[in-house]
Amino acid sequence: MTFENIIGRKRLERFLNHLGDLGFEEVRPYSKGTTSLVFLGTLDDRKVVVKLQRPDSPRSNFEREAEILKAIEPFEITPPLLFAGTFEELPYLVREFAEGEPIIYAEIEKRHLFEIAEKTALLDKLGLDHGQIQGGKHIIVGERVYIIDFEKANWRKPNNLTSAFSMLFVGRNSISERLYKRFGLGENFREKMKGALKEYKRSGSLSGLLGLLSCL
Repeated sequence: MTFENIIGRKRLERFLNHLGDLGFEEVRPYSKGTTSLVFLGTLDDRKVVVKLQRPDSPRSNFEREAEILKAIEPFEITPPLLFAGTFEELPYLVREFAEGEPIIYAEIEKRHLFEIAEKTALLDKLGLDHGQIQGGKHIIVGERVYIIDFEKANWRKPNNLTSAFSMLFVGRNSISERLYKRFGLGENFREKMKGALKEYKRSGSLSGLLGLLSCL
């Protein structure tokens, strides 16, 4: 289903004109989700993402997501929210673009793993559970690491670090297979990672996990 099918051709044109009036340039459709339509563009020479609620969305979490992004902005976990608006009763968010690739496709370096540990542990300390980290699409790896798309996040018992590193090193998936091959790892490392994650879950200590990453 195309963007025009979802929102209607004329309404899509009006939205693009609305963004143009705000100073956006080179706006183009980028991706579709169950709750939003995502556009790429530039604003004041910065590459930005515009996330518009789908008119057929079963729910609207945009207001809560905007509040979450503002709350965690000082920690540089995710690109900053520039502003939020409403177009014809549909809310939208504008944030800086996260340069890089989703971790499911990216070339992962040792430094990226430390940064993932740092940012997911910080989310845990803040008491904010992302809710979708285990899928891999929301960790962006480039010059630095960003975690994006907090529409399903909430202030609840967090499980960010354990979800991320279970995906990376405990589960058997395309990401873990690439990491095990890249770093020459075996089943012994998997068992050690399980132990380190249990230690973190029990005591909050990162020493075991960071020690394992240091050996890569």
